[in-house]
Amino acid sequence: MKKWLAVPVCLLVLTACGNESDNSSQTATEANENEGDKEHAMTEDENSSEDLEKPEENEVEEQDQDSEPLYEINSNSWTVEPIEGTDANEKVVLLTIDDAPDAYGLEMAQTLEELDVPAIFFVNGHFIEDEEGADELKQIHDMGFAIGNHTMSHQKLDDVGEEVQQQEIVELNDRIEDVIGERPRFFRAPHGINTEYSRSLVEEEGMLNMNWTYGYDWESEYQSEEAIADIMVHTELLTNGANLLMHDREWTAGALEEIVTGLRDKGYDFVDPAQLN
Repeated sequence: MKKWLAVPVCLLVLTACGNESDNSSQTATEANENEGDKEHAMTEDENSSEDLEKPEENEVEEQDQDSEPLYEINSNSWTVEPIEGTDANEKVVLLTIDDAPDAYGLEMAQTLEELDVPAIFFVNGHFIEDEEGADELKQIHDMGFAIGNHTMSHQKLDDVGEEVQQQEIVELNDRIEDVIGERPRFFRAPHGINTEYSRSLVEEEGMLNMNWTYGYDWESEYQSEEAIADIMVHTELLTNGANLLMHDREWTAGALEEIVTGLRDKGYDFVDPAQLN
């Protein structure tokens, strides 16, 4: 993949993240305001020439890892904001895919690769316990996509003690490292619900804690390609720096190209996770 310029009440409970919040509206601001109450109000250079030698693959990878940070996450709104003093484009969105790699994660990664769009794939450990799931994760990583931790079993963290929280988070980091050779840089708690302990653990593990600004694909009225493609692009919550939550779901996978095209038609570029501080 070439290097990019940095340029909700649930009506139906699905498996994994299907009910990202038991009483979700779409906005993360509301989630932040209610986090003390279990946070249920979550909505949670490519230069080619015959005369130039193409860089080795590991050199390109190293360059991506060393990209200058241009953006940071606002922990109040969960939006992506340009770092002061940079010339980063303000009209951007960040794409994230939760519950990967289940049935459609690899397909979604292939679609995004064809469209030249970066994203973070947040992984559940129970999807990479077997060889097939691990191989799909490795393929997604090898395409150049950022990998995030979404816990081993999608356990609601405020329902369990510190020992289980540690297992859910650290054991998945270990497993991901076994598969792709590096630990994930990003963390998203199931249902968007963090605890004081999980926050400190995420910090110790060197990950960026992240929720979202809006998402819809777990709601019954948006479980079709047409409906999810329309709302993701035309919602009033789409603003500069929007942090878009999507899932490894059949309808979302089918609508993904239309979502990307619609966002581009509105003038939005896509944030490269490598340029998040």
